[in-house]
Amino acid sequence: MEKALAELRARIVAAAGREHAVDGLLLSIVDAPTPPMSSLATPTFALVAQGRKRLAVGDQVFEYGAGDYLVVSVDLPVTGHFVEASKDQPCLGVGLSLRAELIASLLLDAADSQVPGGSVQALTVSRAPDELVDAVVRLLRLVDEPEDARVLAPLVEREILWRLLRSPQGAAVREIGLADSSLSHVARVIRWIRDHYTEPFRVEDLAALAGMSTSAFHRHFRTVTAMTPIQFQKKIRLQEARLRLVGLGEDVTSTGYAVGYDSPSQFSREYRREFGTPPSRDTSLIRAEASLP
Repeated sequence: MEKALAELRARIVAAAGREHAVDGLLLSIVDAPTPPMSSLATPTFALVAQGRKRLAVGDQVFEYGAGDYLVVSVDLPVTGHFVEASKDQPCLGVGLSLRAELIASLLLDAADSQVPGGSVQALTVSRAPDELVDAVVRLLRLVDEPEDARVLAPLVEREILWRLLRSPQGAAVREIGLADSSLSHVARVIRWIRDHYTEPFRVEDLAALAGMSTSAFHRHFRTVTAMTPIQFQKKIRLQEARLRLVGLGEDVTSTGYAVGYDSPSQFSREYRREFGTPPSRDTSLIRAEASLP
């Protein structure tokens, strides 16, 4: 694997920032450790070629480094930071959006093959097999061959998806492509919470939206996201609040109301619990860091 990872590192550095014809391909270069930052992860496959990153989802923490890969199977609020990265040895990664329609097509063609099933988590980390790393390297080679990429990139992407389906994380990838899977039912609720995060809800109504009993919905939602629906909504609200405070320059009280809080004191209290500092001070710290050379 080390030879393939060495080529992968070189190709990430060479291709980063360039336009290419490979749909859904994401490249990452980070040359210093970063503080924890919250974001909304989308269904993605990511492979680390160098360095280490740490992600927190609910009360679970995942750390992964060179040769490890990650699969996110639903939209998910996460807190992550790079823990090993420097100018001499930056953290290098490659990602690929996981599109439900491509996975569904592959499942139809592989109807007679054995694909792992069972309960799934929304985020999982595993050691990448050589065949998967090799396929990712071949996808990056196509960045230098735009004419070939238009024809061959979909085929290599299909191979990557197949390798993922046959991997220990195959159950999570499989569920993305199934229209009536328990993951798709939970994902429907996740989309609703994401789009209506300022609104109150009853868990019974969310369970009905998922087509499950309340107890089954609670169990499946927590298995997938490592959070309760209320905790999930709170994460979305606080992430949106941070974006508003830093990006739009809104005041703390207005921001709290805008993201769904009725009480400014409750907003400040939960913001501090989530990010470790009150909202006004957190905003100042982030802006100060952004202004550093």
